[in-house]
Amino acid sequence: MAALLCVASPWSVPIGPIPITLATFMVYLTGVLLGSVDGTIAVAVYLLLGTVGVPVFSGFQGGVQKLVGATGGYLIGYLPCAAFIGLIADRAKKRWLIVFAMIGGTAVLYALGTVWFMIQTQRSLAESLMLCVVPFLLGDAAKIAVASAIGIPLRSRIDKWLEKPVQNK
Repeated sequence: MAALLCVASPWSVPIGPIPITLATFMVYLTGVLLGSVDGTIAVAVYLLLGTVGVPVFSGFQGGVQKLVGATGGYLIGYLPCAAFIGLIADRAKKRWLIVFAMIGGTAVLYALGTVWFMIQTQRSLAESLMLCVVPFLLGDAAKIAVASAIGIPLRSRIDKWLEKPVQNK
C-alpha cells in the first residue's frame, strides 16, 4: 500500500495552495485494507520516502520542505486519518461504519492540515477553509464512495481468508 501511495500521489491537479491528488483515496484504502497499525506504518513509509527526497508528493516533489511547508499538515494528517479508519475497520461489526470512519478520518485530516496552513500562512480560519477544505469536499466525498465500494468488500474477503485455517496436504 505504501508503494501504491507513492505511485498515485504525485499525479496532481493544482487548483490553489492544495492540489487535487489521489493520495487521500489511497490513504482511505490503506486504512480499510491494512487496519490501524499496518495502515499507519504504510503511510509512514510513504511520508519517510517523500521526506528523504523521493518525488512521491504532489507534483512529483519530495523533501523535508514539503512537510514543513504550508501543505505539510495535510501530509502529516494522513497518519491519523489512516489510523482512525483502520481502527474502525479492525473492529466494525457492521461494515457501513467504515464509511463513517473515512468521513471522521477526513475531518481529522482537514483539521490538522488547516491549522498548520493557518500557522504557516497567517491566514484566517474562514480564508483557510475556503482555500483548503471547501474545494475538496465533493471530490473527497467521491473518493470515500469509491474507496468504500472497493475497500469494504475487499476487507471482508481478506478477513474471511485470514480466518480460514490452513490445511496441510
